[in-house]
Amino acid sequence: MSERLRNFPISFFAVVMGLAGATIAWQRAEALLSWPDAVSTALLVITAAIFLAIFSIYTAKLVKYREEIKIEFKNITKLSFFPTISISLLLLGIASMGLYPGLSNLLWIVGTAVHFCFSVAVISIWIRHPSLEINAISPAWFIPVVGNILVPVAGVAYASVELSWFFFSIGLVFWVALFTILLYRLIFHHPLPERLLPTLFILIAPPAVGFIAYVKMTGAVDGPSRLLYYFGLFVFVLMIPQLKMLSRIKYYLSWWAYTFPLAALTISTILMYHHIHLGFFKYLALVLLALLSCVVLMLAFMTLAAVKNKKICIED
Repeated sequence: MSERLRNFPISFFAVVMGLAGATIAWQRAEALLSWPDAVSTALLVITAAIFLAIFSIYTAKLVKYREEIKIEFKNITKLSFFPTISISLLLLGIASMGLYPGLSNLLWIVGTAVHFCFSVAVISIWIRHPSLEINAISPAWFIPVVGNILVPVAGVAYASVELSWFFFSIGLVFWVALFTILLYRLIFHHPLPERLLPTLFILIAPPAVGFIAYVKMTGAVDGPSRLLYYFGLFVFVLMIPQLKMLSRIKYYLSWWAYTFPLAALTISTILMYHHIHLGFFKYLALVLLALLSCVVLMLAFMTLAAVKNKKICIED
């Protein structure tokens, strides 16, 4: 048991991101279709419980195996997963806005502050790293970026809109820069390691979340917002031919990278329908919600099986 605690990975917080994204997607779908909020409420409770469990275990690791966490933080790939902690807080804050506004506000404040610190720390390490090579970059590098773009989703309700624009600007500019570098790496250099292949789906998240944040801040669907939404939708379509390749790899925790981007695209499609009132977006949202729900259920089962069979929390 002690050895499994020592190897408990920071990437476990991606599970919370996926579940929280699914919770918010179900909340928006229930409001759209006038369904009871039973599914989203149950998901919110489960997500909060899982976050507390994972946070408690990782805190225990911090107390007992501090050096292991330092090693994780120095690993250029694992480094990008540390902001999943603050992103989980932000997502839980968004998910609880309707039911627990006071708690939601607190989660947003803490999540925003922690994520800002993670962003500065991670980007500083990228800049100062003495021997980074192009093959070191992966879609996981977008995780700190997505968190900044996520801040305005609840931020417009809890603080000055200027603060939301501040974080949105950071996320958007770094997304464009990192996307250019990553595309160059994917086309002209070695393929991603098998373990990181599922993170290709993360490419959907920045434009999808960016669309939601932009519309929240401006209150309208205009040219720039359409650019973000349709690019995110195109990246999703681009992932479909990759599914054959992705289906051949064995299960890793990185498979949870499928969930949050799918949730973000589902939510952005529902938001698009609210503003455009074109039936296509309503039906597309329902298809995406069904796909997201199936993926979450499948991954929950596979993760529980992997934990039971001791295939997770083992030495890399």
